[in-house]
Amino acid sequence: MLDSRVEKLADILVNYSVGVQPGENVLIQDTGFEPAFDRALIRAVHKAGGRAFHTLRDKTIDRELLIDAPSEQVELQAEFERARMAKMQCYIGYSAIRNMNAMGDVPGDKMDLYNKHIWKKVHMETRLPGTRWVVLRYPTAAMAQMASMSEEAFERFYFDVCTMDYRRMSLAMDPLVEYLKHTDRVRIVAKGTDLSFSIKGLPPIKCDGQMNIPDGEVYTAPVRESVNGVIAYNTPSEHQGFTYEGIRFEFKDGRIIKASSNDDERINRVLDTDEGARYVGEFAIGVNPYITRAMKETLFDEKIAGSIHFTPGNSYDDCFNGNRSAVHWDLVLIQTPEFGGGEIYFDDTLVRKDGLFVVPELMGLNPDRLID
Repeated sequence: MLDSRVEKLADILVNYSVGVQPGENVLIQDTGFEPAFDRALIRAVHKAGGRAFHTLRDKTIDRELLIDAPSEQVELQAEFERARMAKMQCYIGYSAIRNMNAMGDVPGDKMDLYNKHIWKKVHMETRLPGTRWVVLRYPTAAMAQMASMSEEAFERFYFDVCTMDYRRMSLAMDPLVEYLKHTDRVRIVAKGTDLSFSIKGLPPIKCDGQMNIPDGEVYTAPVRESVNGVIAYNTPSEHQGFTYEGIRFEFKDGRIIKASSNDDERINRVLDTDEGARYVGEFAIGVNPYITRAMKETLFDEKIAGSIHFTPGNSYDDCFNGNRSAVHWDLVLIQTPEFGGGEIYFDDTLVRKDGLFVVPELMGLNPDRLID
């Protein structure tokens, strides 16, 4: 029997997230193998008048291809994939995760080849600027395990999160966007955290289900050299096959001058990737009412209601603060009472306390206003 939740999700992705129009080419990329979902997406694309194209990937096969691949092979693969992507108007890409560490033993130089050719040329240079795109995960036993849930409970959670009323959320985000436009100084306070920076002149961007599912954040960026103070993140983060915990950064004039975690050497090696990795490219406020705790999956964790993420590394082009880096690492601090509470101040005005907005014009983003 077809799961109506799958049909609903496919409809949101096709008709809301990428807004397929008649005659448009749509590439559906499935990393995993979820044929029922693929069929639902194809039906939705065809119903909208689009032309559906499909590609199936598997992490274990990608691993095998990369481990002993000469550079010429990876370059040629990028050439083929880039040519196809250039013909698309829309892209829907999802992963059905079986093993978070499926690529964990691919040599670093081979991952560099992948990033330099396939990721950069196909996705960064062709897909991101040239298509309307959305990316997401699909519920699997591995994801349920990451979330410490049964598979049935995780599926209920997943579809609540991913099929929420994103149009309603989008409207509720507008006052926060306006508020941020007129803000100069931001201060973040929490247990072990007292951080200040400016966002003056940097545009706020709402993420309302049109590029990520799940979604639910408004982001901007700090003025590059304005960050000073300390931040102690209270969620774990999976990065390049390792789970970091207890991450703490000290900033001076925008730069991370001291970094610690459960592996100080490893985290400093990430931050020494290039000059930009020790500066911050993004500051974002999470508002998805269905996501309340971390599960070591960035697409979910960065949207947690009552959270912020403060991101070492590359700045997005639509809110560019001058920082370039091969790193973009979304690290999350939750400020709800269960996680120690905290405050956000805009120009010395308290706007959010213990994860809830206290300014009347922003209270529409509190969970009780977004969930019926």
